[in-house]
Amino acid sequence: MLRNRDDLTPEEARQDHRDMLRFLAMNATGGAGLGFAVSGLILWLDLGGLGSLLSRAANPLLPALMISIPMALTFAAAMVASAVMLMPYKKKKQL
Repeated sequence: MLRNRDDLTPEEARQDHRDMLRFLAMNATGGAGLGFAVSGLILWLDLGGLGSLLSRAANPLLPALMISIPMALTFAAAMVASAVMLMPYKKKKQL
């Protein structure tokens, strides 16, 4: 079977997959960090009285995690999705 000149060798394909996974991981990490920062600011600025409610709680760690983790996951997913959608597409052989 003849290979198309645009086909990647197995090693190039592995490297391409590693690069894409690194790209996704870096965007997810940045989004999660942003989500944790936003949830921390919400608690610190006492928006909606959440900070004061949390300060009076018997165990403030659990509610803080219940606010922060979903927000971090949401921001991570949004950042990865936007990065993938805005990524310029070029085949590796065209570079």
